[in-house]
Order: sequence, then C-alpha cells, then structure tokens
Amino acid sequence: MEFTLLGSVLVAAGSLYAGLWLMGRRDPAICVRDLWDLALAGAIAGLVAGRLVAMVKGGVNPLTHPTDFILLRAGVDTVGATIGALAAVTFLQRHRLPGLLDQLAAAALVGMGGWHAGCLVRGTCLGTPSDLPWTWAVEGSSISRHPVEIYAALAFWSAAYFVFRWRNKPWLAASLGLAVAGLIRLVVFPLQVSLHSGVVWWYLSAAAVGLMVASYTARPLSEWRNW
Repeated sequence: MEFTLLGSVLVAAGSLYAGLWLMGRRDPAICVRDLWDLALAGAIAGLVAGRLVAMVKGGVNPLTHPTDFILLRAGVDTVGATIGALAAVTFLQRHRLPGLLDQLAAAALVGMGGWHAGCLVRGTCLGTPSDLPWTWAVEGSSISRHPVEIYAALAFWSAAYFVFRWRNKPWLAASLGLAVAGLIRLVVFPLQVSLHSGVVWWYLSAAAVGLMVASYTARPLSEWRNW
C-alpha cells in the first residue's frame, strides 16, 4: 500500500476541515458539519470518477478488470475527478444552490492547498531546475529545483482568503474559486515536470468560465444592460 499517498490525502482532508472550522469561527451562519459532509461526498465521487477515467485512458476496461480500480497509485485523472466532484456536489445540493457552493469554495481551495503541501509527505515538491536562493535539491543531487508544489499550496491558501470574502453574493465565490484555481494551475504549470500539455486547455477553460460568471454576478443586471 502507498502510505505516502495516504498521508498526502490526510493532509488535504485536514486542511479542508481546518478551512471550514476557521470559516465557521468567522461566520456563525456557516454550518461546518453540512459543508464537511458535502465536501467528503464530492471528494469520494471525484476519486471514483477520476480513477475510472484513468483506467479507460490507460486501456483498462473497468467492467472486466474491476479489481484494478483500487490501484490508485496507477493514476487518477484530475479532470475526470474535478468534473465528478462538481457534478456530485451540484446534484446532492441542487435545491440549496448557489449558497452552499459559495460557502464551500474557499474551503475547497484550502483543501487543494493541503493536497499540494502533502508533497512533503510524498517527497514530490520539486519541479524545474533553478538557482534561486530558496530552491533546494533532492538528496544525492547537485541540481536545485523550484519547490513548485509549495508555491501552489501558498497560492491556494492565499486565494481562499480572497474568495471567502465574497461568499454572500450568489455564485460569486464559487465562480471566483473556479477561476483562481485555473489561474494558479496555469502559473505553476511551467515549473512542473510531470504534467502533459493537454491539461492547459482545461485550466484555461476553468479560468475563463469562472471569470465570466464572476464578472456577470459581480454587477447588477441593470448595469450590464446599460453598459
């Protein structure tokens, strides 16, 4: 069993709950337990969807090889996982949208930051080579590299604070969360060494859709008609 991967998941879950707890302290109207249950349901659905997509992409038939599903280390498609998580959250709370999505957006960013910070458990923090003073090298190597996963973690945590401030305007926090997640991925992508360029279009789409929805919801409809 891949215990370092499990440790990284625990860091992400702990960060998510910490974000929800802090949000609950700042805003008593937020029900931490409801959001935590919703976040877990979305995470599980995303994991299932992402693993199934990864199996199909890898040429493995989930129907004829069901036991391969538990080999999470073999790959979880991040795009499939994201779509699966969003679909599950939307379906489960379709009668209470957009309020819960806006409240969950900031905590989700904190959780994503925790996942990236979990690189410290997995030993996978480093990206492309650099001579900057804060870079470091893996043991046995003389080449220092960007701690790109730490960059991403700090960026997601900072973005969470910004998004949290817009939680009370319908769809604004959720759309901003989607946009900044895509933008952060775009910024750190050139410094990573393991991703393929095909995901860039997904990051661009997330940023573009999020910004368009945020721009629309941030201004009253009457202003857009008179613009």
